[in-house]
Amino acid sequence: MIELRHVSKAFTHTPSAGEASGVRHVLRAIDLCVPSGCLYGLIGPGAAGKSVLLKTITGLLRPDTGTVHVAGQDVTTLAELDLARMRLRFGMLFQNNALFDHLTVFENIAFPLRRLEELGEAEIAARVEERLACVALPGFGSRMPGGLSGGQKKRVGVARATVTRAPIVLYDEPAAGLDPVTSQKIFDLLRAEQVAAKATVIMVSSDLDRLLTVTDRVGMMFRGELIFDGTTEEARSSAEPRVRQFVHGLTDGPL
Repeated sequence: MIELRHVSKAFTHTPSAGEASGVRHVLRAIDLCVPSGCLYGLIGPGAAGKSVLLKTITGLLRPDTGTVHVAGQDVTTLAELDLARMRLRFGMLFQNNALFDHLTVFENIAFPLRRLEELGEAEIAARVEERLACVALPGFGSRMPGGLSGGQKKRVGVARATVTRAPIVLYDEPAAGLDPVTSQKIFDLLRAEQVAAKATVIMVSSDLDRLLTVTDRVGMMFRGELIFDGTTEEARSSAEPRVRQFVHGLTDGPL
């Protein structure tokens, strides 16, 4: 469903004292294949390039070199209008939820339906209520985001990300800032949604203890490189020092 071939991306900035260059290489020759129907976990330390990789997959950023294929289409060659059409295949849960504070929960979830699809109000209402039921928030449609807990906001974000029934969904830190029990409930919910929709999912998360309970495959990024790509069990048993240290949270190691 998603295939990256030799993708690189760099940004220029004003060099600091002692810095030889003002170029920061964020992605370095990334080769990645995410099969259709896979829940793929993307892990790695901060500033490894994970969020930039998600933006490159959706076409929000264009790589300096390499190609990005989504469902057989080369995203890097699409014109802006075709790129907008391609993005209809995506759902997205942002790290900070990105809910509109001035809209109710119902209006937040209905927003992509009204922007991207031609549906009547009755169909929109039915879709929103169905999503609210799936995320265990029935009757919350009239509430405002400011009155929700962190876990409830995440659930509303999940409902909005999946309401268009997109075949590809990207989750950026879906459990950030949540307690362990709520985090596990969010991950279990995302897995159930992915299985029910047979969607292809890429999930970026620092909560490895819970992330690895739901993933099919895992990739680890380090300083812009994809240093590991394999099954969840292969990630847990990897002998690669950086992967082993990160996955098991060890204090001794190269990281």
